[in-house]
Amino acid sequence: MLDRVGAPTNTASILPVELRGVTCRFGRKAVLRGVELELRAGEIVGLLGQNGAGKTTLFTILAGLRQGDAGVRRFAGAEHREVGLEVRARLAWLAHDPQLYPLLSARENVELFVDLAGSTRPSNAPTPTAVLERLGLADVIDRPVGTFSRGMAQRVALARALALVPELLILDEPFTALDRAGRELLADLLRAEADRGAAVLLSSHDLDVIAQLVDRALVLEAGVIQTEVQREPQATSEAFRQRLSASL
Repeated sequence: MLDRVGAPTNTASILPVELRGVTCRFGRKAVLRGVELELRAGEIVGLLGQNGAGKTTLFTILAGLRQGDAGVRRFAGAEHREVGLEVRARLAWLAHDPQLYPLLSARENVELFVDLAGSTRPSNAPTPTAVLERLGLADVIDRPVGTFSRGMAQRVALARALALVPELLILDEPFTALDRAGRELLADLLRAEADRGAAVLLSSHDLDVIAQLVDRALVLEAGVIQTEVQREPQATSEAFRQRLSASL
């Protein structure tokens, strides 16, 4: 498990994060229809739904990469029609496609994003090298990522997100292409992020992963969050998984 580092202290927190009545349309099609969502510090939330349910659109609105057509987006109680740099610097977005620079090394890919974050990172944040090593990439840290397997590239993308020490982690299918050891490692890292006070929102089609990791799960169907399934105290992962399966 990662050594835990302190949350950023140089600006006010952006948590909790809220979406209220958020609607988004592509042409005549309503992709999101009045979405209500709140993400709090220290919790891991799973977003479930079929392909085309609107999960990626919801993620991009939370990350400030897209504007909804209606509704309110709030960070720490303040409405943000547009998401400025001061907020974006305190969140990390991992797309389903790793979106790495193939000619740059693993270290250079992470260093580039750290440099862009600049002074928003806490003084005790781990170095890019340290994060890559924790993700099991010490032996390939200076190789161009264009030579990596899909699973190795996914680890670099995860290192890039974690190196920012974000308050909000938004992860679209983060377990894609990871082997069993990689999935277990990532689960430990995400628990450590929540333990230090970050809010984590992730999607996955793997109910076993969701059942073992999240504090609660939201089911998105046809652009609406239809169901919330809360982990019950003392409930086993298998019992939670059965409740999740029944909600889909």
